Amino acid sequence: MTRDARFEDGAAKPLRLQALSGEDLTVISSLVQDAVFPITEMKFDRAARRFSLLLNRFRWEDKTPKPERVQTVLTFENVMRVQSSGIDRGDKDQILSLLSVVLDGETDRTILTLAGDGAIAVEASALDVALRDVTQPYRAVSGKTPHHPD
Repeated sequence: MTRDARFEDGAAKPLRLQALSGEDLTVISSLVQDAVFPITEMKFDRAARRFSLLLNRFRWEDKTPKPERVQTVLTFENVMRVQSSGIDRGDKDQILSLLSVVLDGETDRTILTLAGDGAIAVEASALDVALRDVTQPYRAVSGKTPHHPD
Protein backbone atom coordinates (compact mmCIF):
# COMPACT_ATOMS: atom_id res chain seq x y z
CA MET A 1 0.00 0.00 0.00
CA THR A 2 1.41 3.37 -0.98
CA ARG A 3 0.51 6.61 0.63
CA ASP A 4 0.47 10.12 -0.75
CA ALA A 5 3.02 12.63 0.45
CA ARG A 6 1.90 14.74 3.37
CA PHE A 7 2.58 18.42 3.97
CA GLU A 8 4.65 17.49 7.04
CA ASP A 9 6.98 15.42 4.85
CA GLY A 10 8.27 18.66 3.34
CA ALA A 11 9.16 20.23 6.68
CA ALA A 12 12.64 21.72 7.02
CA LYS A 13 15.17 19.19 8.22
CA PRO A 14 18.80 19.66 9.29
CA LEU A 15 21.20 19.68 6.35
CA ARG A 16 23.77 16.90 6.04
CA LEU A 17 25.88 17.23 2.92
CA GLN A 18 29.21 15.91 1.69
CA ALA A 19 31.52 17.33 -0.97
CA LEU A 20 33.93 15.02 -2.80
CA SER A 21 34.47 17.27 -5.84
CA GLY A 22 34.86 20.96 -6.62
CA GLU A 23 31.32 20.97 -8.01
CA ASP A 24 29.96 19.54 -4.74
CA LEU A 25 31.96 22.14 -2.82
CA THR A 26 30.21 24.91 -4.76
CA VAL A 27 26.90 23.84 -3.22
CA ILE A 28 28.34 23.85 0.30
CA SER A 29 29.98 27.23 -0.33
CA SER A 30 26.64 28.76 -1.29
CA LEU A 31 25.09 27.46 1.94
CA VAL A 32 27.85 28.74 4.26
CA GLN A 33 28.15 32.18 2.64
CA ASP A 34 27.86 34.81 5.40
CA ALA A 35 28.30 32.27 8.20
CA VAL A 36 29.94 33.80 11.27
CA PHE A 37 32.06 32.11 13.91
CA PRO A 38 34.35 32.97 16.81
CA ILE A 39 38.01 32.28 16.06
CA THR A 40 37.94 29.88 19.03
CA GLU A 41 35.57 27.57 17.08
CA MET A 42 38.26 26.41 14.62
CA LYS A 43 40.10 23.19 15.41
CA PHE A 44 42.78 21.25 13.56
CA ASP A 45 43.15 17.72 14.97
CA ARG A 46 46.48 16.63 13.45
CA ALA A 47 46.23 13.05 14.70
CA ALA A 48 42.79 12.56 13.11
CA ARG A 49 43.77 14.71 10.08
CA ARG A 50 40.56 16.71 10.53
CA PHE A 51 39.88 20.45 10.45
CA SER A 52 36.51 21.62 11.81
CA LEU A 53 34.61 24.86 12.18
CA LEU A 54 31.46 25.49 14.22
CA LEU A 55 29.54 28.07 12.19
CA ASN A 56 26.44 30.14 12.74
CA ARG A 57 25.12 29.63 9.22
CA PHE A 58 22.50 31.82 7.56
CA ARG A 59 19.73 29.55 6.24
CA TRP A 60 19.80 30.57 2.57
CA GLU A 61 17.70 27.53 1.68
CA ASP A 62 14.78 28.74 3.82
CA LYS A 63 12.82 31.65 2.37
CA THR A 64 10.88 32.52 5.53
CA PRO A 65 10.07 36.21 6.09
CA LYS A 66 12.00 36.09 9.37
CA PRO A 67 15.71 35.39 8.62
CA GLU A 68 17.13 32.38 10.44
CA ARG A 69 20.53 30.94 11.32
CA VAL A 70 21.53 27.48 12.47
CA GLN A 71 24.70 26.14 14.04
CA THR A 72 26.58 23.96 11.57
CA VAL A 73 29.76 21.93 11.72
CA LEU A 74 31.92 22.18 8.60
CA THR A 75 34.49 19.37 8.58
CA PHE A 76 37.46 18.73 6.30
CA GLU A 77 38.95 15.20 6.32
CA ASN A 78 42.37 13.91 5.14
CA VAL A 79 43.96 17.23 6.16
CA MET A 80 47.73 17.53 6.04
CA ARG A 81 48.11 21.25 6.73
CA VAL A 82 46.05 24.35 7.60
CA GLN A 83 47.38 27.86 7.03
CA SER A 84 45.79 31.24 7.61
CA SER A 85 46.45 34.82 6.64
CA GLY A 86 44.88 38.09 7.67
CA ILE A 87 43.70 36.61 10.97
CA ASP A 88 45.01 37.63 14.39
CA ARG A 89 45.16 34.19 16.04
CA GLY A 90 45.95 35.87 19.38
CA ASP A 91 42.65 37.78 19.46
CA LYS A 92 40.38 35.18 21.06
CA ASP A 93 37.37 37.56 20.89
CA GLN A 94 37.56 37.85 17.09
CA ILE A 95 34.43 36.97 15.09
CA LEU A 96 35.08 35.84 11.53
CA SER A 97 32.69 35.98 8.58
CA LEU A 98 32.94 33.32 5.89
CA LEU A 99 32.39 34.48 2.31
CA SER A 100 33.24 31.40 0.23
CA VAL A 101 34.79 27.93 0.18
CA VAL A 102 36.53 27.13 -3.10
CA LEU A 103 38.83 24.39 -4.37
CA ASP A 104 41.96 25.95 -5.90
CA GLY A 105 42.52 23.80 -8.99
CA GLU A 106 46.21 24.78 -9.24
CA THR A 107 47.20 23.77 -5.71
CA ASP A 108 44.38 21.34 -4.77
CA ARG A 109 43.95 23.35 -1.58
CA THR A 110 40.54 24.44 -0.33
CA ILE A 111 40.46 28.18 0.30
CA LEU A 112 38.05 29.67 2.82
CA THR A 113 37.77 33.39 2.07
CA LEU A 114 36.85 35.59 5.02
CA ALA A 115 35.55 39.15 5.17
CA GLY A 116 38.30 41.68 5.79
CA ASP A 117 40.95 40.05 3.58
CA GLY A 118 41.40 36.96 5.76
CA ALA A 119 41.77 33.46 4.38
CA ILE A 120 42.26 29.88 5.53
CA ALA A 121 43.92 27.32 3.25
CA VAL A 122 43.23 23.64 3.90
CA GLU A 123 45.59 21.19 2.23
CA ALA A 124 44.23 17.63 2.08
CA SER A 125 45.29 14.41 0.38
CA ALA A 126 41.73 14.02 -0.95
CA LEU A 127 38.74 16.36 -0.90
CA ASP A 128 36.17 15.27 1.69
CA VAL A 129 34.13 18.09 3.21
CA ALA A 130 30.97 17.63 5.27
CA LEU A 131 28.35 20.13 6.36
CA ARG A 132 26.06 19.10 9.20
CA ASP A 133 23.48 21.24 10.99
CA VAL A 134 23.65 20.56 14.73
CA THR A 135 20.96 22.82 16.24
CA GLN A 136 17.43 23.89 15.53
CA PRO A 137 17.17 27.07 13.44
CA TYR A 138 16.91 30.29 15.40
CA ARG A 139 15.91 33.81 14.40
CA ALA A 140 18.89 35.82 13.12
CA VAL A 141 19.90 38.32 15.81
CA SER A 142 20.14 41.15 13.25
CA GLY A 143 16.70 40.29 11.87
CA LYS A 144 18.09 40.93 8.40
CA THR A 145 19.18 38.91 5.41
CA PRO A 146 22.87 39.47 4.52
CA HIS A 147 23.20 41.70 1.47
CA HIS A 148 26.10 42.04 -0.97
CA PRO A 149 25.83 45.09 -3.20
CA ASP A 150 27.01 44.57 -6.78
